[in-house]
Amino acid sequence: MPIRRFGGHRSLVSHSQLSKLSYGYTNMNMSRAGYRVFSANSTSACTELAKKITERLGVELGKSVVYQESNRETRVDVMESVRGQDIFIIQTIPRDVNTAIMELLVMAYALKTSCAKNIIGVIPYFPYSKQCKMRKRGSIVCKLLASMLAKAGLTHIITMDLHQKEVQGFFNFPVDNLRASPFLIQYIQEEIPDYRNAIIVAKSPSAAKRAQSYAERLRLGLAVMHGEAHQSESDMPDGRHSPPLSRTVTGHTGLELPCKTHIHNNNIFFMTVMLTLMMAKEKPPITVVGDVGGRIAIIVDDIVDDVEDFVAAAEILKERGAYKIYIMATHGLLSAEAPRLIEESAIDEVVVTNTVPHEVQKLQCPKIKTVDVSMILAEAIRRIHNGESMAYLFRNIAVDD
Repeated sequence: MPIRRFGGHRSLVSHSQLSKLSYGYTNMNMSRAGYRVFSANSTSACTELAKKITERLGVELGKSVVYQESNRETRVDVMESVRGQDIFIIQTIPRDVNTAIMELLVMAYALKTSCAKNIIGVIPYFPYSKQCKMRKRGSIVCKLLASMLAKAGLTHIITMDLHQKEVQGFFNFPVDNLRASPFLIQYIQEEIPDYRNAIIVAKSPSAAKRAQSYAERLRLGLAVMHGEAHQSESDMPDGRHSPPLSRTVTGHTGLELPCKTHIHNNNIFFMTVMLTLMMAKEKPPITVVGDVGGRIAIIVDDIVDDVEDFVAAAEILKERGAYKIYIMATHGLLSAEAPRLIEESAIDEVVVTNTVPHEVQKLQCPKIKTVDVSMILAEAIRRIHNGESMAYLFRNIAVDD
């Protein structure tokens, strides 16, 4: 039987090229099933947390270039393929908050246009979280930022200890609000000698629930401080009055009342209402509800920014007999003259996590200590990528924590 030879065309791909293509296709599938971790910070000091997280995950930090041009515009160049992958952007917030936000937005949009499958922002300290309530004729900036992040392409956010838990409702995509309390509690148990003789202190009644959560897990007593040297955020008037204070209350031009006495009484009533609205809220001096004499006082809060209130609280606690004073907080913003004020105060130690870079402040004040939370952030990234439950990361954590 004659052998039939098929001619007419030659193969366009050699065997060696075919094997290379197959190898490349396999690698493409492997990378497509994987994930990438990027840092959107342009300063090296802000990438330390991202490096620690990638070391724990056993992956390399994604290749990208983030920089400011001479005209102060932000430019982001992604140097590798992200098509079809889960991308995690780690963004720590330095003092230049607005630049960091712009870097995150530009990075997210660049990844979105590069066809990334999911873009998850890892933002340990969420900026503008204090501006989550209406004040006078201002705006809820936190809601605006949430909308901007969604528009830029983010599909999920991992954060830690939001200033108000209700901020999660500003987003139209999932938000995992992790807690730093297990790490701070571990620090108390391991680094504070005789912590059994301590008492947990809430700097204000609004922080009592958080302090109670710490006290219950450590099996310690609870004290609450009432009254403030300065107006707190919750006590500031919002500037909106009804009726407006600038207007004089008069009767309607088309309404005639026959009785002048009745008109006079109405004016007195409205003037009384306006004077009541104009009266500023006043609080008594700082007092302590609870016995702190001969004990270690541990003040717990979520943010340490301007420390005047903490310094004033420490002085009162010293006067009441506390022999050591610690401050435990998640986010150490430590703005303005905070390091100097802490160093000169009765505070013995300020313990914060590394959600915000504060190495410069630590050099200025040896009382500032840092707790690393990269482990829980790395575990959250791993679980989200693998589709595992996040419940394990919230075990033994109270609702009010």
